[in-house]
Amino acid sequence: MEKEKVKSGNIVDFKVLKRLFRFAKPYLKQFYLLVFLTVLLAVLVPIRPYIVQLSIDTYVPQGDYAGLMTMLIILVIHLVVLAIVQYAHTYLSGWVGQTIIKDIRIKLYEHLLKLKLKFFDKTPIGRLVTRNVSDIETLSNVFSEGIAALIGDLLQLVFIMGFMFYLDWRLTLISLATLPLLIFSTYIFKEKIKVTFNDVRNAVSNLNSYVQEHVTGMNIVQIFNAEEREYDKFKKINKEHEKAHIKSVLYYAIYFPVAEIIQAAAIGMVVWYGARGILSDSGIGPGLIISFIMYLQMFFRPIRMIADRFNTLQMGIVSSNRIFTLLDSNENITDEGTYMPEKFKGDVKFKNVWFAYNEEEYVLKDISFHVKEGETIALVGATGAGKSSVINLLSRFYEINKGTIEIDGHNLKEYDLSALREKIGVVLQDVFLFSDTIRQNITLGNPDISDEKIQEAAALVGAKKFIERLPGKYDYNVMERGATLSVGQRQLISFVRAMVYDPQIIVLDEATSSVDSETEEMIQHAIEKLMTGRTAIVIAHRLSTIQNADKIIVLDKGEIKEVGSHQELLDKGGFYANLYKMQYKEVTTI
Repeated sequence: MEKEKVKSGNIVDFKVLKRLFRFAKPYLKQFYLLVFLTVLLAVLVPIRPYIVQLSIDTYVPQGDYAGLMTMLIILVIHLVVLAIVQYAHTYLSGWVGQTIIKDIRIKLYEHLLKLKLKFFDKTPIGRLVTRNVSDIETLSNVFSEGIAALIGDLLQLVFIMGFMFYLDWRLTLISLATLPLLIFSTYIFKEKIKVTFNDVRNAVSNLNSYVQEHVTGMNIVQIFNAEEREYDKFKKINKEHEKAHIKSVLYYAIYFPVAEIIQAAAIGMVVWYGARGILSDSGIGPGLIISFIMYLQMFFRPIRMIADRFNTLQMGIVSSNRIFTLLDSNENITDEGTYMPEKFKGDVKFKNVWFAYNEEEYVLKDISFHVKEGETIALVGATGAGKSSVINLLSRFYEINKGTIEIDGHNLKEYDLSALREKIGVVLQDVFLFSDTIRQNITLGNPDISDEKIQEAAALVGAKKFIERLPGKYDYNVMERGATLSVGQRQLISFVRAMVYDPQIIVLDEATSSVDSETEEMIQHAIEKLMTGRTAIVIAHRLSTIQNADKIIVLDKGEIKEVGSHQELLDKGGFYANLYKMQYKEVTTI
């Protein structure tokens, strides 16, 4: 499995930030309100120590009980207002962050739905899950804990310093004497933690990819007795994940005690200098010392947090770059066609079609054939001959390199993509069922498909009998990938799924290769009914299932070798005849 490596984002990457904030445009009112609350909070926070200083140094020495009570009431009002503003700020910042990432996640998922299958062939699913979940969740911190919080912290520092200089410039300079040391240690911490955050993000992405792939392929792991080997690989990847997290914990464990010591040293200097001022009667009172201790606690907290804020923004830039790279991928299928016929006649033409999954490694070479309306053609050939590629191109899952494909005289690119696929029914060899009810797996959530239509199609295929024996019948949950059903039952459900959409062109890709003889006979009977009046393209390893096809096309290494009916091809004694003899020999041997 290819491991992913990313570098830290740049905090001043304004292009990324500008693009990111485009998603905030629908919520500008809420965002501006958040900025206002941030400024208001920065102004309100430094007022409390000033009220305390005024109470102790002005009213206590004079024994002014009434004045002291007035200051207490003011302090209570201030705390209530501050609590309300903090609540509104915390809630609104969270709301803005979550609402924006909801929109980004929707946009990203919408983009994923439009990408070519070629993109998914080369991209680990776990990595895409990380993009859509973890990376986008990191972006919420940019809005809720990053920019807004960083601006708030910086504003608090400015207002706190303003109050401190206003109260006593000498004490301010003494108390800030340790500030350069804190700034230096914060910078070192920021740089170190930035690297570990990158390691953590890489480890999370690699872990997600590994777990997803190997849980999905657990049957292969167990079939080949590879549990121990895969377990060892997992432990290695998990160890990297652990190391990355422990390293970040180590830096936090070092930095915060150091910051506490520096803060304690600053408070000690304030107490020392303030005590000397009180003893020398220089105008420094106990209230001033207490207020400066409170200010230092307020002042050092944002500085300690700024390192985290910057790293949150940097990781947000990293996640943004990953997400925008995915959004900017031009591997989506171009859907510029506007032709949306109500029905297909079903006349299909491949004209000199060349196709490669990888550049210049052609799997189809100059393929040309014509399927007339209502005809049934069969594609046969050895594994890797290009049979499945033909049907993938017909539904535009992949784009051809050269040549043209036409349906009813119109180039595939002229068709609206959804209209095109709606009229082509595909039954694949590898049946995929979602962890949902049988009904949902048949309709895929399409409200236009009635229960009557589902039951009619199920009866036609022969699936109705086994479905109605299940607990809950059509509401029975088949679990992930249809794990609670047999291979044959899953195949029958996929067949019902194709039939309820009433397509004009039917494509069967090894549709009966994974079922027993009894189920195959049932499906063959349904296929005959389904194909009546429709164009059908059938891929089959079992040549006995396609003997009645109007035309059989024999493919070998991406090229058409023979075309004709079953009997014509047998009489030729070529590729098809050899395939038939080999298969007949296997059957008689068994």
